[in-house]
Amino acid sequence: MKKERDKAVALKYERGKDTAPKVAAKGAGAVAEKILAIAKAHNIPIQKDKTLLDALYKLDINEEIPEELYRVVAEILAFVYRMNRARTAK
Repeated sequence: MKKERDKAVALKYERGKDTAPKVAAKGAGAVAEKILAIAKAHNIPIQKDKTLLDALYKLDINEEIPEELYRVVAEILAFVYRMNRARTAK
């Protein structure tokens, strides 16, 4: 039995421009590794949540997240914003 290859999804959200976060990139295997490497190189926080990943992976590139994911993604974005604020305050 083959092991399922690792997957990754990157979200994009521009306050005042987007109505909801969108899928900016997604992929499995080498593509997932590249997405994660880019995130790490740019100090972008990485959230590991298989249930959320599976839901987001079903979406197309540039597709907005569905309303049922707003709350969990909003919590992640709030965490990211707090981290960015703390980093720039130093």
